[in-house]
Amino acid sequence: MPSDHSLKRHFTGETAAMLGAGIAEAVPGFDTAGYAAEVDRRVPGLELKDRVLVLAEGLRSRLPGPYPETLDALRGTLVDELPEGRGMFKTTWFLMPVARYVEEYGLGHPEESLDFLEEVTRCHTGEYAVRPFITEHRDAAMERIARWALSPSHNVRRLASEGTRTRLPWAGRLPFFAEDPAPVLAVLEHLRSDPSAYVRTSVANNLNDLSKDHPALVLETVGRWTRESPTPETAWIVRHALRTLVKQGDQEALALLGATGGEHMRVHGLTVLPAAVRLGGTVTLRFALENTDTRTHLVTVDYAVHHVRANGRLTPKVFKLTELELAPGRVRHLEKAHPVKEISTRVYYPGEHPVDILVNGLPLATGRFALLG
Repeated sequence: MPSDHSLKRHFTGETAAMLGAGIAEAVPGFDTAGYAAEVDRRVPGLELKDRVLVLAEGLRSRLPGPYPETLDALRGTLVDELPEGRGMFKTTWFLMPVARYVEEYGLGHPEESLDFLEEVTRCHTGEYAVRPFITEHRDAAMERIARWALSPSHNVRRLASEGTRTRLPWAGRLPFFAEDPAPVLAVLEHLRSDPSAYVRTSVANNLNDLSKDHPALVLETVGRWTRESPTPETAWIVRHALRTLVKQGDQEALALLGATGGEHMRVHGLTVLPAAVRLGGTVTLRFALENTDTRTHLVTVDYAVHHVRANGRLTPKVFKLTELELAPGRVRHLEKAHPVKEISTRVYYPGEHPVDILVNGLPLATGRFALLG
């Protein structure tokens, strides 16, 4: 997914003109020039979501007639269905204001709006726009979503999962599903071995969201899926759905993925070099991993960097390192370069940063590096 900043620069009068050209075929005389000029006047200084709202507002003020009739005009902006692997953020991002239009103005007409969102999601997405309908018209929306989960379209099936995520990025939470995820899990049951990677990714992300509030329920669900649906597709979903629990060292999650024997592993000779680094630099972790057991084990090796916060406290962040099979008595030498650079979700502060080596979630060795001011 591109960043907010990289997308927002596209939402100008030029995009308004693109949408207006499609609408003008159904609404002769649509004021495309005025629409584009208004958008160019209003969007400077606004962030992505507010820019998209400006375009949606401009559409509503210029489309004649009651809301359900305006959807016919908006159908002129839609394009062919996206095939597998064609992401909407790279190809049909310009339809974001159309989905936002439904989100803002369609709540009083749930049936017509949900019909239209099904069309929109085939060539874009309805994952954000559908959420107010789930909140305000839950029974009708969930009945429709259950049908979407059975659709022959991978884009529509993906909407059934993505639209019900409790922690969807860029979207408000669905707290009632965080409290009772049963309706969501009922939808995901239909998608547990989906042939589409696009759908499977969404299902895994949905379950990963739920695992943050209901870890035991998610573990029970994916354990049952593993037994009842032993397909490569289900196995892929389970592996990616459990990523947060694996990073937390949940032993049941690790066991479901076949990781065993962490208590038999030993870490030797851990070094973190250089011992001091400035922001923008890189530290390298080197160590040897030994299996002291008499059996071969599949192990997940991660590492946790304890970041210094503004108040001086430490907050751990777990990073993936590798997964490997280690025979009895064998030793593997491992190395990992870790960049120390700011990203949009992390600010670094000077100080000593401990680094733990985690094997099947168990901390087996600790090193450290100093971040210089």
